[in-house]
Amino acid sequence: MGVRPALDTAMNRLKTILIAATAVAMLGAVGAAPSATAVVGLAPARGFAPRQLLVKVEGEGHGRTVRLPAGVGVHEAARALRSNPRVDYAVPDYIATASAVTRAGASEETSFELPDDPGTLGGPAEAATPLGDWTIKQWNFLPYEGVTTPRLPVSPGGIDAVEAWQHLDAVGRPGAEGVTVAVLDTGIAYRSDGPLFRKSPDFTANQFVTGYDFVNKDRVPLDENGHGTHVAGTIAEKTDNGIGLTGLAYRAKLMPVRVLDAHGRGDASDIARGIRFAVAHHAQVINMSFNFGCHKRVPTVDEALREAYARGVVTVASAGNLGSESCVSEPATGPRVIAVGGTTEGGCLGYYSLAGTAIDVLAPGGGNPASGCPSISARPIYQVTLRPGTTGEFAIPSDYVGTSMAAAHVSGLAAMVLASGVLGKQPSPQARVEAVTRRIRSTARSLDLPPTQQGAGLIDAARATDAAVP
Repeated sequence: MGVRPALDTAMNRLKTILIAATAVAMLGAVGAAPSATAVVGLAPARGFAPRQLLVKVEGEGHGRTVRLPAGVGVHEAARALRSNPRVDYAVPDYIATASAVTRAGASEETSFELPDDPGTLGGPAEAATPLGDWTIKQWNFLPYEGVTTPRLPVSPGGIDAVEAWQHLDAVGRPGAEGVTVAVLDTGIAYRSDGPLFRKSPDFTANQFVTGYDFVNKDRVPLDENGHGTHVAGTIAEKTDNGIGLTGLAYRAKLMPVRVLDAHGRGDASDIARGIRFAVAHHAQVINMSFNFGCHKRVPTVDEALREAYARGVVTVASAGNLGSESCVSEPATGPRVIAVGGTTEGGCLGYYSLAGTAIDVLAPGGGNPASGCPSISARPIYQVTLRPGTTGEFAIPSDYVGTSMAAAHVSGLAAMVLASGVLGKQPSPQARVEAVTRRIRSTARSLDLPPTQQGAGLIDAARATDAAVP
């Protein structure tokens, strides 16, 4: 039986359940092409887009969005379609939410020239600071052991970005130059657009490649929230430019792909399209700092993730935060995705970091530690982003904490590993993805926690990019 007969059979099944007029309307909706203006928003107390299903039938390459007419229940329609054996899946178009939470309450100096970023934006409310004072705020990029010096302190929660930067300089790929990272998020403040939208002062125009806005359906994926700009800053904020703070893969290209709205919510259909866009436009790493609800099935996203893996694209996702989610969830549990939990300034597990067998590694997420940790150091992750409630004013806020921030560190590190040359030539695109994941895991440092909490441990950028480390 072909695709159309399978759909017809499924629709006939619906006719026995729904009133005749509704069934006929739904048949037309399923047979039609997906709408170009999918509903975006949270169905009250349900966590999925209203009047919308994701459906795949036998013979199709991947699922598609099906719009339902008024009066048709999402769950009722999905159950009826799933009763047909030739319907591979019919599920609600679940909503994902950004995975940040609101806060409660190198050894010796080397010949490497440290970045001169001052750690402030120099606004009227901020005192001027000496060049190089980014190290005061960005504990997460510091070495975790060694001799503290006036120019380079150490931090137990640091991932040693400084030595990793030296490794990349040595091979002629400073800041992961030549690698493209797609940031699937609320957009990025990457360009100015009229009087309302302004570009972040700590990005430059040549850092960006063409992106897309799957929320507004246009080619200008500007941030209306701040979450995406913050995440992008950790990955590749401009470094050594005398402005603001530093980014890990600071010469990588960023691809802004807006799949979350101004409230940090996005539906599975747009997220799947965003993944495919990033793959089609040659991203090498995809960051996804958002999560669906616990145990929600998002097969259309999983299909897109498999396509990314087949094309050799490394995918990274936040594990989710206690309070927003109750278990490690999609896309972190998706195929071949690097799932990331969060740690604190004191090198402890973050109180918000969920546990599960899917966890691959930990990375700095800031905030308060889980109970039992001896350190009380609890600063957030600092980056330049939008001042809350604006789309054109910038600040370095102190309330970004969570596995969203942790995932961004791993995406930046994945770009650095790809640029460093430590992997050598891989026999296939899939082997490249596996090699990056293996490298990040094998060079992580254990925090002596159960694998379900730490995976392989806290990432170590210096070791991951060091050709001398097997």
